Parts: sequence; C-alpha cells; structure tokens
Amino acid sequence: MAVAALGASARALRSRSGLLGPWQTQMRETHQRAALLSFWELIPMRAEPLRKKKKVDPKKDQAVKDRLKKRIRRLEKASQELIPIEDFITPVKLLDKTRQRPKVELSFEESERRALLLKKWSLYKHQEHEKERDAITSMLESQQEALEELKLISPELHEEATKRDPNLFPFEREGPDYTPPISSYQPPEGRYHDVTKVYTQVEFKR
Repeated sequence: MAVAALGASARALRSRSGLLGPWQTQMRETHQRAALLSFWELIPMRAEPLRKKKKVDPKKDQAVKDRLKKRIRRLEKASQELIPIEDFITPVKLLDKTRQRPKVELSFEESERRALLLKKWSLYKHQEHEKERDAITSMLESQQEALEELKLISPELHEEATKRDPNLFPFEREGPDYTPPISSYQPPEGRYHDVTKVYTQVEFKR
C-alpha cells in the first residue's frame, strides 16, 4: 500500500512538472522581453500629453476681421497730415513792399571797374592753382626718384619708407577762396537760440 501510494504521488508530481515546465519557461522569457522593451517605452511615456485646443467662435473671429478691415478703410480715406516747412514760407511781415530795398543803379564806369576786377581776381586764382599743381608734380617726381635709388641701395629702408604714415590724417586745408580775406573784419558774436518747431504725427480717430 505504502509503495503504491509513493509511486502514485511520484507519477502525479512528474505529470505536474511536465505540464508546468514549458509554461514557467515561457513566462520567464516574456518577463525578460518586457524588461528589455520597458527601457524604450520610457521615452514616449515621459512625453507631455496633448493640450486641448481652444474652441474659437467663428462669429468672434469674423468680427475681429471686419473691425480690422474697417480700420484699414478709414486710414485709406483719411488724408495724410502734412508737416509745414517754415524754411520755405516767407513771413507776412517781410512781404510789405515798403520794406523792399531799392535797386542800386551803377554807372557805366563802376560796372566796368567791377567786371575788370573780377577778371583780374579769376586770373590770379588760376595762376595760383597752376603754380601749386606744378610744385606738387615736381615734389612727387623727386620723391619717386629718391625711392628708386633707395630701393637699389637698401630694400629694408625702402620698405620702411613706403609704409603708411598714421600721423598723416586728419588732414586740414583751407581754400581756395573766391574773394580775398578782409584783415580788419570782426565776426559778430552772439548767442544762438534754436526756435525750430517740432511736430508730431497725430492719428486721426473717428
């Protein structure tokens, strides 16, 4: 009896192990696959959920567009406000004919004297310009000859001599003047008061 009971229990355990063995193996493989795939599932799971889109009332949207169109039409109809340029407007007090300076009638001798003086001044300025141009040309030619000779003697000194001079600028020069300077002229002294008006563009509203 005891031997038969032990044999039956062994057969039962063997049959159970035979039935549960593949199932346990399949569960272990599934768990391993899930563990490997769970890492890749973390990336989409950490994403923020989609926000709900706000419902836009089509009537309100159309009303905003209509208001914008009305404003554009109003701006197109309104004439652009022009800013007056007072520099080209003659003051009324200066339009009085009694304040006009009478024309000076020059005699024939005086007009001829002034014309001759203007011709002499033009000839003088022309001769001065010619002399200055000739002097500059001769100086440049002498400078070029000296540099050519220096290049043959010492290339290092020639390179130093042809470098740009930083102290050459700023360069200031006066003239030529169209009239001779007056030695006894005293320029007027006074204060400058800016009276220029400043205008601002105002938007026209209805």
